[in-house]
Amino acid sequence: MRTTSKHVLAAVAALSVTALALTGCAPDLAPGGASEATGASAVRVGMITSQTGPLAAYGEAYTAGFEAGLDYATDGTGTVDGRELDITWADDQGNPDTAVAKAKELIGEGTQILAGTVVSGIATSLAEQAEQNRVLYISGPAATDAITGVNDYTFRSGRQTYQDVATAGTFIGDPEGKKVVVFAQDTAFGQGNLAGVQAVLGGKGATVEGVLVAEDATEFTPFAQQILGAAPDLVFVAWAGASSGAMWTALAQQGVFDAAPVVTGLGDVATYNAYGDAGASISFLNHYFGGASGTDAEAAMIAALEDAGATPDLFSPDGFVAAQMIVQAVREGGDDVDGMVDALEGWSFESVKGELTVRAEDHALIQPMYQVRLVQGGADWVPELVEAVDADEVAPPVAGE
Repeated sequence: MRTTSKHVLAAVAALSVTALALTGCAPDLAPGGASEATGASAVRVGMITSQTGPLAAYGEAYTAGFEAGLDYATDGTGTVDGRELDITWADDQGNPDTAVAKAKELIGEGTQILAGTVVSGIATSLAEQAEQNRVLYISGPAATDAITGVNDYTFRSGRQTYQDVATAGTFIGDPEGKKVVVFAQDTAFGQGNLAGVQAVLGGKGATVEGVLVAEDATEFTPFAQQILGAAPDLVFVAWAGASSGAMWTALAQQGVFDAAPVVTGLGDVATYNAYGDAGASISFLNHYFGGASGTDAEAAMIAALEDAGATPDLFSPDGFVAAQMIVQAVREGGDDVDGMVDALEGWSFESVKGELTVRAEDHALIQPMYQVRLVQGGADWVPELVEAVDADEVAPPVAGE
C-alpha cells in the first residue's frame, strides 16, 4: 500500500438515518451473519448513491449497471468463492451530510466495503470516512479529480475530470496561444472542470478563464453574453442536471456557436434531444454511450440491462466496474481491507470499455474515452462514434507528483 499525506477537508454531521436495504440482493443469513447455504460469513457491502434528488437518473443508471456487473463478475451466482455479498443500498439524496450519516451507520454495522455516489462533493466526504474507519471505498460516477490519490482506501469505478478535459483537448490541436473559456456550474463538479482545463490545456500554453454559474440559476442570457465578450477560441461546457436544455437554448440564441467551437461532454440518453439543433454543431467528448466499445463485456451488460427493462446509459459502466472491483477485492483480499486494497492496486481487467487498469500509485482508473457527434435518427438525435481515444493519451498525471 502507498502512504499519502493528502486529506479531504469536509464537514460531517452524524444524522440518525436508516439505510435502505435492497432486499432482492441480500442473502438469508444465519445468526452471526453466516450464510445458511455455505456456512461462510457474508461480506457486507454498502452502496450509497442518489435514488432521489436532482441526479437520481444517474444513480439509477449506476445501480442497473452494478446489478449487471455483479451477475457478470460472479457468473450469475451473486457469490464470491461461495461467500454471499450482503448488499445494502442507501439513498444519499444528493446531500453530503446524509451520505456521511448513512456511511457511518453502515460502517457501525460491520460494513467493510462502500461504493457509489454520482456527486463529487459526496465522494470526497465518503473518501474521508473510508480513511478514518479503514474501509474500502470505490467511488462511482463522481468526476472530481480530488478522489484520485486522496488516500490508500479510496478507488474509483468511473472516469475523472482530467480524462474528460484531455479528451476535449484532442479536438483543438495545439492549444498554445489559444483562449479557452470554461462555462460551468459553480459546484465541485464545475470547479473541478475549470481546474482540469487550467491544468491540462493551460499547461499546454492556452489561456483559460471560467464563467461559473450558480447551480440554481434559470436565466443564462447574461452568461452567454459574458462568454462572447471574452472572445474565446474554444468554449468548454461542463453541465449537469435539469437546467441543461435552457442553458443550450440561451447559448444558441445569443450566437455563441457562431463565435467559437463548443465542446462538452455527451450526457445521458435523456439529454440527447435537449441540445436541439445545436447538437449538430457541438463536438462531444464522451465517457460512454450504448454501443460505443463493442466489447464482449459491453454486450453482456447491454443484454442484462435489456432483460431488466433498462437501457445502457452514460454511467452504466461505472456500476458494472464497481461490481467487478468489489468481486476482485473480496476474492483476493478476503476479510482484510488492506488485502482488498492490495488486490485492486495495479489490477488490469477487461470491462465494458475494454481494458482498464487501476493505477497502483494513486488509484486512477486508466481507460479509453470517446469523441462523439450527434446525428439525427428519425425524430431523435443519436450518438455516433467519431474516434476512440487511447487510455494512455488521456491518462492523468500521478497525483502528488
